[in-house]
Amino acid sequence: MLIIPAIDIKNGHCVRLRQGDMEEATIFSEDPVAVARHWLSQGAKRLHIVDLDGARDGRPRNEDLVREIADALGDDLPIQLGGGIRDMDTIERYLDHGVRYVVVGTAAVKNPGFLQDACSAFQGHIMVGLDARDGKVAVEGWSKLTRHDVIDLAHKFEDYGVEAIIYTDIGRDGMLTGVNLEATRHLAAQLRTPVIASGGINNLQDISDVRALEPDGVAGVITGRAIYQGTLDFKAALAMVAAPPSAP
Repeated sequence: MLIIPAIDIKNGHCVRLRQGDMEEATIFSEDPVAVARHWLSQGAKRLHIVDLDGARDGRPRNEDLVREIADALGDDLPIQLGGGIRDMDTIERYLDHGVRYVVVGTAAVKNPGFLQDACSAFQGHIMVGLDARDGKVAVEGWSKLTRHDVIDLAHKFEDYGVEAIIYTDIGRDGMLTGVNLEATRHLAAQLRTPVIASGGINNLQDISDVRALEPDGVAGVITGRAIYQGTLDFKAALAMVAAPPSAP
């Protein structure tokens, strides 16, 4: 299972939000490139980047910085990137910059035809982000809650051929209260597409709990605040998932 460090970028800084609230941002570093290099040195196999300003405004706001990070990492640490990706040209530019996977969120919900076209044009490089509260999908940087059911949309997007679905429980994001295990398991068990869990990781026990969902189709977990505040030892988490599962 992948343990994926997150770099959320706001105004050029590496930050973390609480429950997606842009006014509740904690700055952890003013040098996201250095942070990316740090996670590479710690043994990360994937990096999750979100352009928070882009997610809010509906278009890339930190593209130059993302390119700097991709140039610094080369092929050593694949990047999955989301935030403000609403058209094919943006996807193509990011892939040209060296981003491995592009995460489509709001545009997937509001314009599913765009997501279908993207999956066809950039096969193997498109993920979808489903951010939810109480089973309903949120869009536009989590500022608006829709009536769309997470499971229904996930099935539709799976048919389009997305590479993975990143599922975030907004109510837990940045709160260090643990992943919503039941909702994540319920989603993953109904899909063939890998699910990456996000939102709420606090410590090694949370990593162990998510790892137990691997048989249901959970292929990875994203962690942010916990690894920056030190409640989760990233190297210990990597060692845990590399070891054989304990016998029941």
